[in-house]
Amino acid sequence: MLPPKTDSGQLGAAGATSWLRIAYVALTYLAGPFLLLHLLWRGFSVPGYRRRIGERFGFGQPRLGRSSIWVHAVSVGEVQAAAPLVRALLKRYPGVPLVLTTMTPTGSERVRALFGEAVRHSYVPYDLAGAVGRFFNWARPSLAIIMETELWPNLYHECGQRQVPLVLASARVSLRSLERYRRVMPLFRDTLANGILIAAQTPADAERFRSLGANPSRTHVTGNIKFDFELPAEIPARGSQLRKLQAGGRPVWVAASTHEGEEAAVLDAHARILEHHPTALLILVPRHPERFAQVAALLAGRGINHVTRSSGVLASPATRVLLGDTMGELTTFYAAADVAFVGGSLVPIGGHNLLEPVALALPVVTGPHNENALDIAELLGVCGAALVVPDWAGLAAEVSWLLGDETERRKRGTAGSQAILANRGALDRLLALVDPLIH
Repeated sequence: MLPPKTDSGQLGAAGATSWLRIAYVALTYLAGPFLLLHLLWRGFSVPGYRRRIGERFGFGQPRLGRSSIWVHAVSVGEVQAAAPLVRALLKRYPGVPLVLTTMTPTGSERVRALFGEAVRHSYVPYDLAGAVGRFFNWARPSLAIIMETELWPNLYHECGQRQVPLVLASARVSLRSLERYRRVMPLFRDTLANGILIAAQTPADAERFRSLGANPSRTHVTGNIKFDFELPAEIPARGSQLRKLQAGGRPVWVAASTHEGEEAAVLDAHARILEHHPTALLILVPRHPERFAQVAALLAGRGINHVTRSSGVLASPATRVLLGDTMGELTTFYAAADVAFVGGSLVPIGGHNLLEPVALALPVVTGPHNENALDIAELLGVCGAALVVPDWAGLAAEVSWLLGDETERRKRGTAGSQAILANRGALDRLLALVDPLIH
């Protein structure tokens, strides 16, 4: 008697998945030497990539004495978003080691700044079967929490093989990435259907995960944990002190987390803003430290009177730009300003964290590219806390208006603060799902 067609289909799918996994593992090993060369090449511009290379292949860390909780956050933004969760886990489970991994050196630096020795930091291993196995051997995770959506076939497979519960926290799937994920889903089919607990940001994200094959009973809507962050209490005072030293009574706006191509647009906007506010000071903060020198050269090439934060030199009345070329001071720069532009949005990067300036009751301006957190951008736009502009001219017009209208700045700042308060609670909902998994 022939087996039912459904069984045959399942066997066929399982066989296809098995062969696809074998092919993936083989390709990752072939890619190993190129990954090493990539690290060495990146190290010429960002020396941090040449340090602790062994960790990226699962080496270099002593085996922990007991099982750990493992949280992965790719870079600075994800580390900042994970901070409330990490603090809550450290408080709830003080005797359990917490391993926090990142992909980038800037993420590593942020971990150290936020948590010091309270957590064990490591670079996440590349998705090579051997590297992942070695990482699991020393970290001994009893629970894995991946911030947002990082899909690593070998890492997920290892969680399944070792029966380590896996949680995607603040998980999201954009419409743009849905089809790309669908193409690689055979590598995740078993884990997605049975082994992953998904804490989605929105109902739309949850539905997209279900359409990819996620187990409906293990897919929950918890909200975005980014709303639950707390700024250090001293930040407003630091910002006030910085403003007193560098700007006095001048109007100040900040262009934060800018990328290549955006600094030129921001400087064009600032030139027009100076026509309406001749004493205005721009705090310009590039996203990546390896570009600090490049942006300084751009300012010098344009003949713009500027000082760098790292130099310790104070701005004079003739200074037009303060270049924020230090790490860990972004929120202080926000706190020193009247208006904030958040970069990665005038160029097709996808935008960066809008909530940090909003938490300081600043009116926010952003470009049209906010795909990385479209729901937050839309929420802040609807409530009136943020405005999207199409280009540098729109940026100049909006910032000029806001610098001259304190009432409008206060109105938008209040709207943003209220939006954050109304959307808190994702952390508690996430912890309610995570607590039963920790043993």
